[in-house]
Amino acid sequence: MLRLLSLLQTHRYWPGQELADRLEVSPRTLRRDVDNLRDLGYPVDANRGVAGGYQLQSGAAMPPLLLDDEEAVAIAVGLRTAAGGAVAGIEETSMRALTKVIQVMPPRLRRRVEALRTYTVPAIWSGGPTVDALALTVIASSCRDDERLRFAYTAYDGEETRRHVEPYRLVSLGRRWYLVAWDVERHDWRTFRADRMVDPKATGARFRQRDLPGGDPAEFVRRRLNNRPTQHAVIVDIQAPAERVKSVVTHWASVEPTGTDTCRMTMNTDTLDWPTMLLGGIGADFTIVQPTELRTYVRTMGELLLRNTE
Repeated sequence: MLRLLSLLQTHRYWPGQELADRLEVSPRTLRRDVDNLRDLGYPVDANRGVAGGYQLQSGAAMPPLLLDDEEAVAIAVGLRTAAGGAVAGIEETSMRALTKVIQVMPPRLRRRVEALRTYTVPAIWSGGPTVDALALTVIASSCRDDERLRFAYTAYDGEETRRHVEPYRLVSLGRRWYLVAWDVERHDWRTFRADRMVDPKATGARFRQRDLPGGDPAEFVRRRLNNRPTQHAVIVDIQAPAERVKSVVTHWASVEPTGTDTCRMTMNTDTLDWPTMLLGGIGADFTIVQPTELRTYVRTMGELLLRNTE
């Protein structure tokens, strides 16, 4: 029954025979186990007939997880905070867990979670625009269920378009979420910043997943970000070991060793404040190779800081 529940939570709809084959049980045993799950409070819908199957739905009450309503809401809010990047390294795991919790959460508890989201302000540095948790769950569910998505999208240059995609994976990079998807109308793989996706909706149309070039969605997003047009191509030589610099800049820049205790940092950026903050955080001598504008910006910011520390 635990295997059955796990499978129902990872797929929107399971044909009965396919589900029985995965569990290596007879259709009769499968029907009995589904009935047992229902007795425990899990809302499993069944379609009869040759093409019949099973689907886990939202119910009138939370299934028995030894949680009361307040604890269920607390878990959803905590997972949403973690998914937003408040705790580094567990964003994707939190998103998967949040999708499962919201899937079986009754409407009254969903409204409470949404109220907390709307009327609270987190006192943490977000590093950029935030993404609505319910929108993220729609996107994540579509990735899981192999279901096409439609949404409005605003590109980095301000262009607004309508998109129809086959979602592949959600990628958490830094404090932002990116969707990797096959664009149905442009016949190509694309990445979309989740905070720029407006009103994503699942269409109900299923598709067969394609093979992503390279196979690694996180690396795919990194390559796309590095190749996109930006205002500034930054190159800085730093008097510090490459590993130390990498621990500070993480994925925001590329770092290559040029000696035992020296390295070169390169990054593409639309603003000069971010590389300036990184250089301050590294805390080592450096030489700006390019652009000239960064030298002027760093000098100006340094003079401002000095004036206000005297």
